[in-house]
Amino acid sequence: MEHRRRLRDLGIKIGRFETGNLNSITDIKGVKVGHKTIIEDLHNGNFVRTGVTAILPHSGNLFKEKVIGSSYVINGFGKTTGAIQIEELGVIESPIMLTNTLSVPAVTEGTIRYLLEQNDDIGMVTGTVNVVVGECNDGYLNDIRGMHVRPEHAIEAIMSASKDMAEGCVGAGTGMSCLGYKGGIGTSSRVTTVDGVNYTLGVLVLSNYGKKEDILMPESNKRLYMEPERSELPDGSIMIIIGTDAPFNERQLKRISKRAPFGLSRTGSSAAHGSGDIVISFSTAHRIKHYPSGARQSFSFFVEDGPVISNFFEMAVEAVEEAIWNSLCRATTIVGQNGHTKEQFPYHLFE
Repeated sequence: MEHRRRLRDLGIKIGRFETGNLNSITDIKGVKVGHKTIIEDLHNGNFVRTGVTAILPHSGNLFKEKVIGSSYVINGFGKTTGAIQIEELGVIESPIMLTNTLSVPAVTEGTIRYLLEQNDDIGMVTGTVNVVVGECNDGYLNDIRGMHVRPEHAIEAIMSASKDMAEGCVGAGTGMSCLGYKGGIGTSSRVTTVDGVNYTLGVLVLSNYGKKEDILMPESNKRLYMEPERSELPDGSIMIIIGTDAPFNERQLKRISKRAPFGLSRTGSSAAHGSGDIVISFSTAHRIKHYPSGARQSFSFFVEDGPVISNFFEMAVEAVEEAIWNSLCRATTIVGQNGHTKEQFPYHLFE
């Protein structure tokens, strides 16, 4: 398979903040990402082009040691599970899972089984568990009606998680399309220093939206195509996962999440009527124990008086935009269901 370069390998730098060592959400200490990619040509003529992606905020027991989290809906034409409890309690207690729309139940089941194996108290001496699963519709390239993702695939994605994550046509991104080309999984990160301490903000996207005439080129902000393309695709969606090791509470994380649309719009998206554009964010700075030792718990968070949080807003915008471009740059041409094809993004258009 052709080795595809990332945006910065092409000489294009987005924004003013530096990236982490890997330019990835896994630059955040403890964060890992795993994929299960499912590609199969069936005897009945159907094509399986799908998968599962798992984001682990830390490698410990996420149910017993939750992270502070938030969610934000840009446009709500989506089937994400778990967001209601995130909004109510401000914590995330499962891996953040991504897959295709009709596979959300299977991935939810698999993730529950993984957490039940870790925690024999769930549903017995304590409550149940809130599993977070996001989705996009890969039915243009994938036999989505076949529901080929099974619960065990979710567990495989979780168990394969590592710091060295893949991008493009992998995991949940296998069958996704973006801006008229092949989309999928992309990531990017930004770093800053506050009071002598380095902090990282990282983004992972599952890109599946837009048409060629929507494309705004990075740096120049110019339209790439002017003539509308004929497309059989629905409006499409994007899942945006934002993580950081900076000490923010759930309300502050929501403020950061609200900046994701700025990065999304810089690529050309206007969040169409049928687009499910969802942001899930988390901070690894503090862990919330499922069984607290007392009636009180104390944490410290950044103040919101000064440039610190504004810098994180800007970092989020930059990282979202670059993660989307990395999802395009790293993806390769895929032929799928009903003979549909999505070509890889042509590098020469950056010249």
